[in-house]
Amino acid sequence: MSTIRIGLTGSPAGGYDIVVGRGVLAELPRLLKQHAPADLYAVVTDSRVATLHARRTLDLLEQAGLAARLFAFPAGEWNKVRSTWSDLCDQLLAAHVGRDGAVVAVGGGVVGDLGGFVAATLHRGIPVVQVPTTTLAMIDASVGGKTGLDVPAGKNLVGAFHQPRFVLSDIDTLATLPRNQIAAGLAEAIKHGVVADAAYARSVAEAAGACLARSPETLESIVTRGIEIKAEIVAADPEERGRRATLNFGHTIGHAVEARSRYGLLHGEAVAIGMAAEARLAEDLGIASAGTRQAVDDLLSALGLPCTVPEALASDALLETMRHDKKVRAGAVRLALPAAIGRMAQSADGAWTVDVAEERIVRAIEASR
Repeated sequence: MSTIRIGLTGSPAGGYDIVVGRGVLAELPRLLKQHAPADLYAVVTDSRVATLHARRTLDLLEQAGLAARLFAFPAGEWNKVRSTWSDLCDQLLAAHVGRDGAVVAVGGGVVGDLGGFVAATLHRGIPVVQVPTTTLAMIDASVGGKTGLDVPAGKNLVGAFHQPRFVLSDIDTLATLPRNQIAAGLAEAIKHGVVADAAYARSVAEAAGACLARSPETLESIVTRGIEIKAEIVAADPEERGRRATLNFGHTIGHAVEARSRYGLLHGEAVAIGMAAEARLAEDLGIASAGTRQAVDDLLSALGLPCTVPEALASDALLETMRHDKKVRAGAVRLALPAAIGRMAQSADGAWTVDVAEERIVRAIEASR
C-alpha cells in the first residue's frame, strides 16, 4: 500500500492522501472515520459498478457500524448531465443526507465527476471521498478536485473545484474492467508522461501487454507513478491558473471528438486521438521538436489506442465545439502543446497554453485523418 500526499493550502487538514494498493477497499471504514466522519454516507455509483463494487462498499460500511445508503444512476457518459445531478440531489435530500453527511463516489470518471459535483453543491458543499474503480479514474479523474457535468455545448462546462477528503484506489477493482477500458485509461498515463516524465511514458508503452492482461503488480506500479505525477502538478496549481493547464494536452481536440461522436468513443480513446492531432499541430507550428508526433503515435499504438480523427467528424463541427473549450480566451482557442516527450511548451507571455489560429487547427485535424 502506498500513500501519496497532496498538500493544499486552505483545504481541510492542509491537503489529502491518495491511498493505492491491492485489497485496500477494506480500509475504507477506518479512513472514513479518520478523515471524513459523517452521520450518513451517500454511496454514489452507476448501474454497472453498483453490482461489481458499490454494494460491497456499502456492506463494508454497514459492518463497521456506519450509516450508509446506495444511490445509483444509469451508467454512461451521456448520463453525466444536469438532469442526473438534479435527480441525485433530490434523492439525497429525500434520504435526509444533511450537512453532516458525506458522499462516497465509487466508480469511474463519470461517477467521480458527478458524485463530486453533487457533494460540491448539496447544502453548499459537503465532504466527498473518491473510490475510483477504473484506470482512468485512478490515474486522472479522481485526483485534483475537478467535478462537473456535460452540457450541449461541450464536456465538463458546468462544474466546481471540490477537493476530496481522501482518495482510495484499490487495484483489485481493475480485475473486472474490460480490456478496452484499461487501455483507454492508460491514455491518461501516456499523457502524464508526455507532459512531465518521458521515462514514465516509455514504461507505460513497454508494460502495455502486462497492463492489458490485468497484471496487478504492473498496474499498481503504473497507476502509482501516474498519480504521483499529477499530484505534484495539482498541489502546486490546484485551480488550474498555471502549469496544471498542461494536463489538458490532447483534451481540446479530444473533448470535441468525444462530444461530436455522441460519446461513442471512450474518453481515453478520444484523448488519444486528440494527443496525436495536437502533437502533429505542435510539430507543424515548430513548437515541438522533430519526431514528437511519431513518438506520441508510437506510445499510443503500443496500447492499441486510435491515433486518427474519424472521417465522419467534420472539421468545422469539431472546431465549433472547441470554441466553447474552457481554455478559450478573448475568443481564441488555446491548446496545451508539447515541446518534446516529457516537456510542455510555454507561450511568449509565460502561459502554459498556446494561442493557435483556427485554420492551423483544421489543417492538423485534416492531416490526422
